[in-house]
Amino acid sequence: MATNSVTIIDGGMGRELAKRGAPFRQPEWSALAMIEAPEVVRDVHRAYIKSGADVITTNSYALVPFHIGAERFAQQGQELAASAGEMARAAVILEGTTTQIAGSIPPLFGSYRADLFDADHVEDIAAPLINGLSPYVDFWLAETQSLIAESIAVRELLSRLDTDHKPIWIAFTLEDNMEIDVPRLRSGEMVAEAVAAMADRDVEAILFNCCQPDVIDQALDVAQSTLQDKNATHIELGAYANAFPPQPKNAAANDTLNQVRDDLTPPAYLHWAQKWQAQGASLIGGCCGIGPEHIQELSSYFSGTPSA
Repeated sequence: MATNSVTIIDGGMGRELAKRGAPFRQPEWSALAMIEAPEVVRDVHRAYIKSGADVITTNSYALVPFHIGAERFAQQGQELAASAGEMARAAVILEGTTTQIAGSIPPLFGSYRADLFDADHVEDIAAPLINGLSPYVDFWLAETQSLIAESIAVRELLSRLDTDHKPIWIAFTLEDNMEIDVPRLRSGEMVAEAVAAMADRDVEAILFNCCQPDVIDQALDVAQSTLQDKNATHIELGAYANAFPPQPKNAAANDTLNQVRDDLTPPAYLHWAQKWQAQGASLIGGCCGIGPEHIQELSSYFSGTPSA
């Protein structure tokens, strides 16, 4: 799927939608474009494909009651998820590429909100997303997971509902704190525990996303060591950081349109990607604030093609 043993994942969706004039506000966030202007979502996907992404991610991240409300979710959740899958597939067809589509399964109860996890309602929210996306996606990406219990629940639900048994990637988000003793999820749980739990459930890939590049650097070392201890080195590792300044422990992602770091230019982001590759990451992309220009820089480097 990619050259130099690195698969390039796309970048963030929200800011790209806003740049293109798509409707974009709280509480719907990026879901609003899915509701009112899905063709703009398709065009953002196309921009990432043109930038060299080997994988694009469906715009289903905000299609949860936390963002669109319980009533709208009950009435339109599966339909909107299907539309998200359809727009991603349309982008691939229009660009005439073999780009893979990751079906985004978001944190079901709100980004960074491990405290809101409700095991009794996982299936109520995840099943419509899975059923709507399934005809269009090549594999699943459970993103921005703050809590081991939620990632386990989603992984088990996918195993039950996806009769095609598509590959499953799990991406954890980390505390933005370089001073803690070991890298931790936003729940406070240790990365080593999270990686071991996913290795026991034989996912195809474990990634770290929606947090500082610096903490991903730490987490990859722990992940690689844990997978070696579990005799699970066949599981791929990946990284896609956001461009926010460090977020406080009580932060909630997508609460506001956060300012992005001036220092995370495309060349600077490539520097981190090179470090991640050296640490064993073979799946590399970007999260919030990382745009097509960053993905172009990554693609150019890892494919050996000079940037224009």
